[in-house]
Amino acid sequence: MNEDVFNRSIRKFLKTLGVSAQREIEKAVRQAIAEGRVKGNERIPATATVTLSGVGLSHEVKGEIELE
Repeated sequence: MNEDVFNRSIRKFLKTLGVSAQREIEKAVRQAIAEGRVKGNERIPATATVTLSGVGLSHEVKGEIELE
């Protein structure tokens, strides 16, 4: 295994994950506020799961998204 290639590939994946997830979260929260499902001052529980089926990895991260 080439460690440099491996690390670059992981970083590229995580960058793509972070950017796309942020866009989707922003869109979903704005829509929920517009529809009155949230007020805009809540803390919304969040869970993200990264899965690598080829090696049997499933890693879950829990946190909160604060709106105010």
